[in-house]
Amino acid sequence: MNIKRQPMGPYQTNCYIVTVDGKDFIIDPGVGAVEWVMQNVTNPVAILNTHGHFDHVWSNQELKEKLNIPLYTPKGDVFLLQSSSWMPDLPPSFPDVEVNGDEEFDFDGVAVKFRHFPGHCPGCSTIEIGNAMFSGDFIFERSIGRTDFPYSDPEAMKESLKRFSEIDYDKTVFPGHGESTTISAEQQHAPYWINML
Repeated sequence: MNIKRQPMGPYQTNCYIVTVDGKDFIIDPGVGAVEWVMQNVTNPVAILNTHGHFDHVWSNQELKEKLNIPLYTPKGDVFLLQSSSWMPDLPPSFPDVEVNGDEEFDFDGVAVKFRHFPGHCPGCSTIEIGNAMFSGDFIFERSIGRTDFPYSDPEAMKESLKRFSEIDYDKTVFPGHGESTTISAEQQHAPYWINML
């Protein structure tokens, strides 16, 4: 597996291209992601959203149309793809697959697993491919996603962190902002964040 990362836009939102068995998966194409993605894919098969906030989905529709590939978005956040109170000029995007909670997909032998961890927003999810977890704005290195945004839910975040703490394996975590970490490292910090919420 090969992972390319490029921070995009004013919030330096990580866009990832994950290549497994010659298949390219594009995760969270944010503001200005189109040119970089187009230059770095050879066999794109899907666009995957961890959640629906504008800085993670800005280039969804343009890439979907240019590459003629499906868009997968957590169902709870689909409404965020068509309008943003923060960014009224958000280009609307329309998912081909609305991901229901914890759901796994098979792309000709490549497993892609969504895990639903609401709190930061209703559909907030992680995406696991191989030995990597792409955590969007749920978990960062020594931090968690904010819960003071519209549609955020601190109580849901507490429950999500409790479920995250129960994961019984370790993987490298690639967040929506900042540097990578691991599941086990962030599980150590989860009790602190649960108490803070």
